[in-house]
Amino acid sequence: MLLTVLVLLPALAGLVLVAARVPDRAASWAWVATSSVVVGLVAWLWWGFDPGGGFQYDVKLRWIPTVDASYHVGVDGLSLPLLALTAVLFWCCAVWSLRGTPRPRSHAALFLLLQTTCLGTFAALDLILFFLFFDLSIVAMYFVIAGWGHGDRRRSALTFFLYTFLGSLALLLGFIGLFLGSEPRTFDIVRLVEDPPWAGQSGTATWVLLALVVGLAVKTPLVPFHTWLPPAHTDAPAEGSAVLAGVLLKLGTFGFVRIAMPTLPDAWQRWGTWIVVIGVVSVLWGALVALAQDDLKRMIAYTSVNHMGYVLLGLGAVGVLARDGADGSGPAAAAGVAATGAVVQMVSHGLLTGALFLVAGMLWTRGGTYAFARWGGLARALPGFAVLFAVAAFGSLGLPGLSGFVAEFQIFAGSLAAVPVAVVVAVVGILLTAGLFLRALQRLLTGDLRVPDGVDTGGLGAVTTVERVAVVPLLALSVAVGLLPWVLVDVVGPAADGLVALVAR
Repeated sequence: MLLTVLVLLPALAGLVLVAARVPDRAASWAWVATSSVVVGLVAWLWWGFDPGGGFQYDVKLRWIPTVDASYHVGVDGLSLPLLALTAVLFWCCAVWSLRGTPRPRSHAALFLLLQTTCLGTFAALDLILFFLFFDLSIVAMYFVIAGWGHGDRRRSALTFFLYTFLGSLALLLGFIGLFLGSEPRTFDIVRLVEDPPWAGQSGTATWVLLALVVGLAVKTPLVPFHTWLPPAHTDAPAEGSAVLAGVLLKLGTFGFVRIAMPTLPDAWQRWGTWIVVIGVVSVLWGALVALAQDDLKRMIAYTSVNHMGYVLLGLGAVGVLARDGADGSGPAAAAGVAATGAVVQMVSHGLLTGALFLVAGMLWTRGGTYAFARWGGLARALPGFAVLFAVAAFGSLGLPGLSGFVAEFQIFAGSLAAVPVAVVVAVVGILLTAGLFLRALQRLLTGDLRVPDGVDTGGLGAVTTVERVAVVPLLALSVAVGLLPWVLVDVVGPAADGLVALVAR
């Protein structure tokens, strides 16, 4: 029951905050305390986890027996790192909230509910349970953006909700398609993976895969389903943007590895090349549009499209390698490397982009704007900000010694044998990403000091202790993965190899 406690504890704590009308300041500290317990529980899971043991901490309880839907949760090497990412990033956001926020009790309760939806999605081993948590995350984030954002926050929140809710409806159609193709009928993911639906019926399997891909692509997001992302990020509060990019986008990419690939292996093989194409287009489009931005937060938002494109490149390459004959030696090994890199990229992006959005929040706090034209010369005025932003930026552009390099190197190394042209084109995305981050560093940190009108140049203030405690752990973990990648790869690798074997059936 440890995993159930982990998943439900944040939501229960949020209900207590609201029902007991906990004082505002105490509510913020209660959020920190609850998140600290969640981090401890995930560490306990990690300590007792056997990387070669398949699904562990498994719990299955009757729920809707007429359609064989159950409360079924468990973790493997694909989901455990994402549970850890969720726990750490929400803890950092809880610490960030200690800086002060309007209506802190409601704010904390919403984020605690949001944390449960994310943990539940990563732990779910039933399609209906997965959809329940997946959909509730949309509701919680809508209220976060609408209630605590800035700018045209209500419009941005509505756009986010409508786009992602439409995507979730497509996903539900895909889930129903999997149910109808199973024999006996079931929504249990483990049973669907063991006996894939629509085997030998390529036409129907293609339509079901299309529904799944559209639903998950909206959440990820991938081109051309990404247009909700920039306004949502720009108008969300810093901690909302950190969670939206760091965790919620991974609900989409995780859906590919947990559901789409292993339940429809034949269709994934057939359409693997097109999946790669979508990934490469997202890589280049995200980087090019990010390069054109004059707003720091919008720039970071578009880099998320770019980085999620790398994930899809690696996962699509797995399908191509499986189709071309993953015989247990060379092709299978390359596919395992690509799949491992895709999962590591999810974790790396969560750490680094979460840190970038919190660092961007420091500018909003001090000047009420993210516009590059309004800031400059901050390396001398705010050296702490300069260091944090530089480390996060270098990690995002793939500098060796940080997690981004480990992830992208594995994706490219594993995908090269399958789709060499796509890999060469995607490498251009790294050059563009390096250019846009170096340009941002130059515009914000160098030259004469420049601040928004009405801001006292002597009153910018140093980076506070709360801001440092919220951001430094994310960057420290990125450095740890960059220097000691085996700590993460040893957990992900066996599960990624198992995923390759399922796709290659």
